[in-house]
Amino acid sequence: MTHVSDPAPNPHATADEVQAAFKDPKLANVLYHDWEAGTYDEKWSISYDERCIAYATDVFNAVAGDLSNAVAGTQEQPYGHAMELGSGTGFFLLNLMQGGVIKKGSVTDLSPGMVQVALRNAANLGLDVDGRVADAERIPYDDNSFDLVVGHAVLHHIPDVPAALREVLRVLKPGGRFVFAGEPTKIGDFYARRLGRLTWWLTTNLTKLPPLRAWRRPQTELDESSRAAALEAVVDLHTFDPTELERMSRGAGAVDVRAVTDEFSAALVGWPIRTFEAAVPQEKLTLRWRLFAYRAWLRLSALDRTVLSKVLPRELFYNVMITGTKPSAPERL
Repeated sequence: MTHVSDPAPNPHATADEVQAAFKDPKLANVLYHDWEAGTYDEKWSISYDERCIAYATDVFNAVAGDLSNAVAGTQEQPYGHAMELGSGTGFFLLNLMQGGVIKKGSVTDLSPGMVQVALRNAANLGLDVDGRVADAERIPYDDNSFDLVVGHAVLHHIPDVPAALREVLRVLKPGGRFVFAGEPTKIGDFYARRLGRLTWWLTTNLTKLPPLRAWRRPQTELDESSRAAALEAVVDLHTFDPTELERMSRGAGAVDVRAVTDEFSAALVGWPIRTFEAAVPQEKLTLRWRLFAYRAWLRLSALDRTVLSKVLPRELFYNVMITGTKPSAPERL
């Protein structure tokens, strides 16, 4: 359930609200994510089955290590209570819960629409989850509340990242861990955005040709996607250098900090594929196509992980993941 004081979603922003959002990143985040909440899982091929459970747990373990035996006697679910910061539809938290990493969860997001969808997803999965509409720079939970804080593709939306990291450490219990994944690197964001724009331009122009018109989405839908993309440019506030992100986390008070990067070849192919899928009618994306796209991403991710990560600088990869812990309480003499 959501908190009684949480605002209602606003999925149909007025032109004046959208205009105001271009000068207010937090308002832009609310409007954009309320707008996207109902179709977000479909847009990003998010699911709550073995495919995404494996992805979420693999990502978690890639940066935090296999912590299945971290707490004696609780090997199946080592984290009793975890919060997802900027949860969106709950993708990371809910799949980690299904993967046995977390027992009880709390979702938080600046967007009421996203919190609503995340809680609905949790209820459909039968998971023990509550939720709050929350500003990451002022998390509405008490000190020492959580064993784990996670987030996926959230830090780059937050105006004051150091303030958010300090808040994360405040609500963590002593010795508690944070894991943030899916954040764009400076170099990765540079090539991914350009690939996306080129693919959008090519797809929307080639589908104007008579033989390809059946592959063209209605102009009203393309216009709406373009307006959403314009807001997306406002809500994406940061890109990160892995070393700088480590330094920022330590500056907030974290210890045992480590950044890991992934997706190079997978990003070079994945961004054009995702953009193409957003630009054509959904009925054209057959099961065969979706399986091709997914298997291609799996193979390229394996190449990145097993080969390219060993020979290329980590700054070249698209995603950066960061983990750290809250210092344990000093022992009393």
